[in-house]
Amino acid sequence: MDMPKARRAVRRCQSIRRSLEAAEAIQPGIAGLNAAEILHFWTGEDVKARSRPPVPFQSAAKKAALRAKLQSMSNRSFFLLLLFLCVSGCGNEQNDPYPPEERGKNILYSAFIERPKHLDPARSFVEDESVFIAQIYEPPLQYHYLKRPYTLIPGTAASVPEPEYYDASGIRLPGDAPSSRIASSVYEIRIRPGIFYQPHPAFAVDVDGKPVYGALDARKLAGIDSIADFRQTGSRELTADDYIYQIKRLAHPRLHSPIFGLMAERIVGLEEFGQRLRRDAKDLPPGAWIDLDRYPLEGAIRVDRYTWRIKLRGKYPQFLYWLAMNFFAPVPREADCFYSQPGMAEKNLTLDWYPVGTGPYMLTENNPNSRMTLERNPNFHGENYPCEGEDGDRETGFLTDCGRALPFIDKAVFTREKESIPYWNKFLQGYYDASGISSDSFDQAVRLNVDGDAGLSDEMREKGIRLLTSVNTSTFYMGFNLADPLVGGNDPDGRVSAERARKLRQAVSIAIDQEEFISIFMNGRGIPAMNPLPPGIFGYRDGQAGINPVVYDWTEGGPRRKPAGYAKRLLADAGWPNGRDAKTGEPLVLNLDTTAGGMGDKSRLDWLTRQFAKLDIQLVVRSTDFNRFQDKLFKGAAQLFYLGWNADYPDPENFFFLLSGNESTLLRGGENKANYVNAEFDRLFAEMKDMNNTPRRLEIIARMNRILQEDAPWVFGFHPKTYALSHAWLYNRKPNNVANNTLKYQRIDAAGRARRRHEWNAPVLWPLALICGALACAIVPAAAIYRRRERATACADAPRGN
Repeated sequence: MDMPKARRAVRRCQSIRRSLEAAEAIQPGIAGLNAAEILHFWTGEDVKARSRPPVPFQSAAKKAALRAKLQSMSNRSFFLLLLFLCVSGCGNEQNDPYPPEERGKNILYSAFIERPKHLDPARSFVEDESVFIAQIYEPPLQYHYLKRPYTLIPGTAASVPEPEYYDASGIRLPGDAPSSRIASSVYEIRIRPGIFYQPHPAFAVDVDGKPVYGALDARKLAGIDSIADFRQTGSRELTADDYIYQIKRLAHPRLHSPIFGLMAERIVGLEEFGQRLRRDAKDLPPGAWIDLDRYPLEGAIRVDRYTWRIKLRGKYPQFLYWLAMNFFAPVPREADCFYSQPGMAEKNLTLDWYPVGTGPYMLTENNPNSRMTLERNPNFHGENYPCEGEDGDRETGFLTDCGRALPFIDKAVFTREKESIPYWNKFLQGYYDASGISSDSFDQAVRLNVDGDAGLSDEMREKGIRLLTSVNTSTFYMGFNLADPLVGGNDPDGRVSAERARKLRQAVSIAIDQEEFISIFMNGRGIPAMNPLPPGIFGYRDGQAGINPVVYDWTEGGPRRKPAGYAKRLLADAGWPNGRDAKTGEPLVLNLDTTAGGMGDKSRLDWLTRQFAKLDIQLVVRSTDFNRFQDKLFKGAAQLFYLGWNADYPDPENFFFLLSGNESTLLRGGENKANYVNAEFDRLFAEMKDMNNTPRRLEIIARMNRILQEDAPWVFGFHPKTYALSHAWLYNRKPNNVANNTLKYQRIDAAGRARRRHEWNAPVLWPLALICGALACAIVPAAAIYRRRERATACADAPRGN
């Protein structure tokens, strides 16, 4: 062999060895196979080497084992590739998080963040829990779905009851009798016949009428893990006794109902009833069932099968609102007894886990860490969609379903989402029918115009998404402590008069630009407050009639905040020109007590400091923990503070009492943290609070608001706005800040949803192309190895020259 050929042969052999070494690094032992076997692994082609085989550098047994391993890898790779091709051929369904059998069905899909803790109506007082139990239980009254202000209408009751009033001698009084003469009020409630409970094993009876599951123990509960594991179910008609039984449960010593204390003050005999239960419970084994029917309750009396009476102390017209809450929903004695059996609580077989009601839906799946499912109650008595609402409801389509039978939706699936981003992304894909708007997603969903009005972004409009807004029945404010000598005018030395302090409070109210605060810190999600009452509450007035004339002027068809210069003149009239005492020259310094996480946020406090600087007032922020903050309020040691209030029920009394002199925190330990006392306001409040919603009550409310605006015990802040989104296929979803039993009114266009999901979730094919490219990249080196392996036989005799 000549030298050039020898050198080329050497380079080829070295190149082949390097290739085989690289292959060995990827898959140890592959160098022990010949080129034909390697090519067969990748392609399946049976190719025989045309030259003598190389000397193996592994044993025959190891070589055979490796060949079997590679063949197994080949089979798995082929199977995965085939599976991927099959899934890709199924369209967009590989993204669908729900079971295939649910596709195209009349199902609403939603999400929840916090797992519900209590589903027992005697214990639950959280909105997240009411999302579920309000669809299952039916109190005597409910709220009209569409009307605003919020209006009570019958639920299971035949009508909204009218109270009867009695004096201390038991003589009936006229309806307009003064509150001072009324010793007791009696509400007689009659429910409609023919209302039945959902199917449930607690109602299952044998041929003798005895409960099928009335004597359970650990042995009989073997294999029972959920309510669905009980094979037999039954039902029965709703009666007045069920409502009385629930009122008694409010006093149950083991339930710790959050409203027992309040109701014990109102319902005659409930406090004594609770005391007797507590005494008797001490003599019973832990967890033993207490038969509440054995204990009479003076304030809850059965009249007949469908009628009962509730007797209250004094006059309390707001009690009607409590009759629309889940606390007064019926609980059947059979269910309470059924769940009280030994071994049930250990399996989460309780009313807190599996409610029993007469409402349009029943809970069929309870996995609070993952998924909760409501399905149509087959025994639901029926109800029709309302045919009237407020102005604009017809134009927005809320009256399209007038008179149709409820509920519209067969099933509602709630999936737990612990993070807002996955929740938001699934909504955009169409896998959730509605969604709130977190701060992370606000800019993507909403655009604010120059006036601060919100509208949908182009992306949302292209998807046909609707924006739903509502103002919460809440108010947030900065309070002045009127027990403080400086801001309250109660200076014992007489340096700060009440009038001087009042002008100071008015000036600060003008200077703090609530519109700017809402725009900067709340993404426009709120409206400035003119008085304590938010929209939706009787007595709230919109437009020019509702503005705060101390802070605003009505110009160009809208309210405009008075300029800072006007506030500075007020402050100068009060004796602090340019922020200094006109007599002593001392700077005006005010102290704000706050907590971390509230107004304690640095950016908000910097903004607030600038608002006071408009008046040359120095603001000192005293940040503390929540317990210390509460202690300061209780002792009247704070000067300025921020607080908020959410309505317990939609009545002006629930807001005005926060400024009643009888509720002064310092004097009476009440909720009036401003310690505001005005004799005329208190007189009007005492008259207004027990009145029905009449023109006379509206007139009194207007006078009360004007007093508060002049005295300015609060800097009226804002009423927060809720922004929510819903897809075009979801109908009748009107925001409601009071009622929670809203699922029955909503309707789904399942076919329309399926079409949009298909459009928005087109299959992604680039992974298939990537796999094909990877296979090609793998085959080419294998083919090269095969060719080099063919030449490798010449390497043994090749010279090792230079």
